[in-house]
Amino acid sequence: MIREWAAIAHDRELGQALLELRTHFDRWQRGDITAAELNDLIHQFHQGDSRNIWTKYAANHLEPAIGSAIAAGILQRGELPEELLRHVAGLIEFYEADDSAS
Repeated sequence: MIREWAAIAHDRELGQALLELRTHFDRWQRGDITAAELNDLIHQFHQGDSRNIWTKYAANHLEPAIGSAIAAGILQRGELPEELLRHVAGLIEFYEADDSAS
């Protein structure tokens, strides 16, 4: 169950990041940036957001990733099994507190 929901969260988080990258493709298509600039942005995405997301969900213990995804709104409490919510409750609180301190 943990792996299943971590995979869902990974896909959603990566999808959000790719939507941001897509805006740069739109800029390139309009002629606002060059192909070289777009290539640099793709490289930055690969080395930054894409790698960070992959690292988060490639861990042996996926509970922190799920807690973080719930706190960030990537996963909604209402869609998750109660058992999973109870299992990661402390992590959700930790990430929510961390977000409110920022």
